[in-house]
Amino acid sequence: MGESMVVSDLSPVHESGGEVLLALEGVSRIYGTEVEVRALDDVSLDIRAGEFLSIVGPSGSGKSTMLGLLGVLDLPTEGAVRIRGTDVTLLPDAERSRLRGEAIGFVFQQFHLIPHLTALGNVETALLYRGLTRRQRRSQALAALEQVGLGNRHDHRPVQMSGGEQQRVAIARAISTEPGVVLADEPTGALDSQNAENVLQIFDDLQSPERAVCIVTHDLHVADSASRKISMLDGKIVADDVLRGGVVVGSRL
Repeated sequence: MGESMVVSDLSPVHESGGEVLLALEGVSRIYGTEVEVRALDDVSLDIRAGEFLSIVGPSGSGKSTMLGLLGVLDLPTEGAVRIRGTDVTLLPDAERSRLRGEAIGFVFQQFHLIPHLTALGNVETALLYRGLTRRQRRSQALAALEQVGLGNRHDHRPVQMSGGEQQRVAIARAISTEPGVVLADEPTGALDSQNAENVLQIFDDLQSPERAVCIVTHDLHVADSASRKISMLDGKIVADDVLRGGVVVGSRL
């Protein structure tokens, strides 16, 4: 599929009315001491409920560093990272981990499934330390598998499933905790084109008035499946576009 058409004479688009679930405020991430590398340079970004956005850029652009900060897997050198308004950089490790676990679901390029567990068992692992009974865990995990179209495959182990099905199990695991934000890192990178399309459709379907979905990718086709596309270069956001059907219809910069 070719690159998106661009509508000329774009004017800035105002923010949607959804709650800000995740935000970076003036964030920089610097590596090294004698020779400093600014992987992110004074970046600000709001992710609101109801959004389906992508973050795209070449290797070294800062998108993976941004994902680590959005997911609270890393902390910034400067600036604030907020989950529903709370600056997580000020919290103790245990409280930060708890807030991350409640607010964010992760999907990675590699599925990270446990080979000896069934699809249902793999999804249940995300629910083990949440004060739920075994019956509640099973019910919640089955509901997540149904949501990605795998309810009838709940008793299959990863080796019995295709790559696309395994990624859908990983998505079910991410959404089983009912997070406000789903962060996906190159979620179609290990899939063929048809399975990639299926997974992108699932991400599109996961979008709701209460939830945001964010995909980090180097693939422009994947990025253009979102309704908002953040383009990164040299540690900065260089474009923040609103898309409709893969076509740029507005800008937030």
